[in-house]
Amino acid sequence: MTAATLAPAAGLGRFERWLSVWVALAIGAGLLLGNLFPGLFTALAALEVAHVNLPVAVLIWAMVYPMMVGVDFGALARIGERPKGLVVTLTVNWLIKPFTMAALGVLFFNHVFAGLIPPDDAQAYLAGVILLGAAPCTAMVFVWSNLTRGDPTYTLVQVSVNDVVMIFAFAPIVAFLLGVTDIAVPWNTLLLSVLLYVALPLIAGYLTRRKLVARGGEPAVAAFKARVQPFSIAGLLVTVVLLFGFQGAVILESPLIIALIAVPLLIQTYGIFFLAYGWARAWRIPFDIAAPCALIGTSNFFELAVAVAISLFGLGSGAALATVVGVLVEVPVMLSLVAFANRTRHWFPSERTEA
Repeated sequence: MTAATLAPAAGLGRFERWLSVWVALAIGAGLLLGNLFPGLFTALAALEVAHVNLPVAVLIWAMVYPMMVGVDFGALARIGERPKGLVVTLTVNWLIKPFTMAALGVLFFNHVFAGLIPPDDAQAYLAGVILLGAAPCTAMVFVWSNLTRGDPTYTLVQVSVNDVVMIFAFAPIVAFLLGVTDIAVPWNTLLLSVLLYVALPLIAGYLTRRKLVARGGEPAVAAFKARVQPFSIAGLLVTVVLLFGFQGAVILESPLIIALIAVPLLIQTYGIFFLAYGWARAWRIPFDIAAPCALIGTSNFFELAVAVAISLFGLGSGAALATVVGVLVEVPVMLSLVAFANRTRHWFPSERTEA
């Protein structure tokens, strides 16, 4: 299997390039519909089993499943090739990023913004950003890697390893950080969420991928992902409409809250990128590996964070709102970092001499 075969579609599509605009429009639609038809949103919120909202569960699967089809477990066999980039990715994603996000959340929501946010709301927003910090990117990193002309094979290895780690590490890390910040953790719901939104989609994606490869190889996988990608984006946008439909009254009363939630998210995003990017430069990792290994930890698996926030705290919770703000800031921030990386390509060795 060649690198060219594994390469994602070139660049960011026209629709995806304006994802933040579509998210903003979905937010506006949710606010409007939530105020015009509050009974409808109340009825949708009642459709749940074991704290899992059924409409949202369907939408999350629509988002996550296409991404999981792109995960190639065969890439795990190449885990020992050029290990430095993988060391940076795993260390930043699982030993640093969740904890710095929690620390920034505590700093801003419990102290800096203490006079602007009621304590109960602050705890809810804190829970939301913790969920974002513990969910490193799964799918969009292929886009960011492509825009920096990163090594697609190595990016695939990173994503595959990351997803396997996520199955075992996400729930314990989230539970620990929520417990440290005195937020009650319903373990059963958390584990159910990981099973529903990580493990099962990953298994379904693996089985689908294996069937597609048997029929037509990687081109068949790429064609399938292209066909289902619109459902993924539609699932994201409809989820945003639902979330903001439930949050409409709160947001219209306090529109400043969106900007306040964005502050620690922005600091975390830029801080994590420069930490990983600086480490990669100091370690003289080639650019086509250094850029993706910095971007994968910087970007978030916001689909998982949204789903778990809804399962744990409810559709109308501040935690769910915080995860959606993460969606809003994701694309413009990541595009700015891609541009920075491309301008500083000369900082890194171009030859692949990593041991």
